[in-house]
Amino acid sequence: MAKQARMARHMILDMIFEARSSHLGCALSIVDILTALYFGDILKIDPKNPDLEDRDKFILSKGHACVALYATLALKGYFSLEKLKEYGTDGTLIGDHNTRGALPGIETTNGSLGHGLPIGVGMALAAKKAKRSSRVFVLVGDGELQEGSNWEALMFAGFHKLDNLTLIIDNNNLETLGPTDKILSLAGLHDKLESFGWDTESICGHRFAEIIGQLNMSHEKPFALNCHTTKGKGVPFMENDHIWHGKCPTKEEYERAKKELNGGLQ
Repeated sequence: MAKQARMARHMILDMIFEARSSHLGCALSIVDILTALYFGDILKIDPKNPDLEDRDKFILSKGHACVALYATLALKGYFSLEKLKEYGTDGTLIGDHNTRGALPGIETTNGSLGHGLPIGVGMALAAKKAKRSSRVFVLVGDGELQEGSNWEALMFAGFHKLDNLTLIIDNNNLETLGPTDKILSLAGLHDKLESFGWDTESICGHRFAEIIGQLNMSHEKPFALNCHTTKGKGVPFMENDHIWHGKCPTKEEYERAKKELNGGLQ
């Protein structure tokens, strides 16, 4: 999986640089989580039949990190790698937020934060009522948890014991303007989630074995996996710097980043 993760990071850099786009740091922080989901035998999916009725569903609620999902889906075989060259071009449907229907494997349209988890709750409840075995995985950012709609969804899912629902938190402690802890702290997150009726665990979000081990466990409640991650992971000069949330690299920065990625990750 380390190979797929490194390839995905290179593809992310290429897409953002070529399109003169942004959201690089937050895309790099979730690569290992997505790699574990799609290449660690977690998701019950079929790239050749993306609309399989009983499939598991993945929702990237932090839609601004969509280039990480695009790269992962391409590597998984949902579409050709060449398709990614359309990212950010005139008239493309492959934009800087994930849009359902733009590419196979994208389940929802996400832009404004705080909607992915409520949608996932609805999908999980529908699967229960239809007696389907499919599961729903939702990835949110730590800053995104400042949106109140998430807490309504957390309360609903806990009350209804939606054990087919998993929330994954990309907790890199940075958002657009700086550290999450200094903007609107999530202190006591573990206890808060458990008080809403969720099983909860905290791990390093860059260790495949830890991610896969936790996501393979069964629960009688909805499960929240709090992944401590590094914004800009894999490119040392970009790591833990919130400026890479909204900045596009210059040619020199792009070339330096590519060289640092070639130095190895895990």
